[in-house]
Amino acid sequence: MTDLFESVVQPLRYPFIIRGLWASFMVGTVCAVVGAYVVLRGMAFFGDALAHAILPGIAVAYLLNVNLLVGALVMGLLTALGIGYLSRRGQIKEDTAIGVIFAACFALGVALLSTVRSYSVDLTHILFGNVLGVSDADLWLIAGLGVVVLAVVILLYKELLVISFDPVLAATLRLPQNTLHYLLLMLIALTTVISLQTVGVALMVAMLVTPAATAYLLTRRLWHMMIVGAAIGAISSVAGLYLSFYANLASGAAVVLVCTAFFLLAFLFAPRRGVVWVRMRHRR
Repeated sequence: MTDLFESVVQPLRYPFIIRGLWASFMVGTVCAVVGAYVVLRGMAFFGDALAHAILPGIAVAYLLNVNLLVGALVMGLLTALGIGYLSRRGQIKEDTAIGVIFAACFALGVALLSTVRSYSVDLTHILFGNVLGVSDADLWLIAGLGVVVLAVVILLYKELLVISFDPVLAATLRLPQNTLHYLLLMLIALTTVISLQTVGVALMVAMLVTPAATAYLLTRRLWHMMIVGAAIGAISSVAGLYLSFYANLASGAAVVLVCTAFFLLAFLFAPRRGVVWVRMRHRR
């Protein structure tokens, strides 16, 4: 018992671990809440593309020697609005608009980074995450953006619920569907930026989708899905950071692996939807 207590307490002796735990907790919670809409609306490709499309913003921020998250935030919002505008014009489908902007932005980011000799070393944590490198300024920025995202989801819960499940009812109620759609894209962009420091560009979509997908297997209502997903995301983030500390693994990868383990357990044993449950019901 003493050894277990010591294993929990030992990492907390380091300030950078405490900052990392707070950042992980916030990222896991916000990603799961917004990820509920991503999973239900089939927008996983959008989240993945957005994570890569913010690369030019990171590159420009690096060249100007400003906070990388600020550059990522600006580029993320511009990308989300650009994708929404192209897809709403009617000439091309949304997945095509995503593909065009994603490829262009990613190429631009690579081109900008190639002008910096030390970019491969300095920006590795952007690609794969470095939660242990979170500064006090980064932590406050993550907290501020997280509060904004959660506040918007709470205030517009019913409206976002209607446009996600019943567009016809949304039109009948005269809800501003285009505005709400743009707003949802911007929320995903903000969530992407929040996740950047913790799991990085390469693994961000996993935190956006996996906790929500796990909660989807365990619940039947959207707000239940958000709460359960937030709990899974937060627990996975904190547990992944401890795993990273003791197993000497990359922090972002460890978080995603723990989160994936929760998904596999739910996929196999979730009541009514799990593979094992379904097979037992068929045998009966």
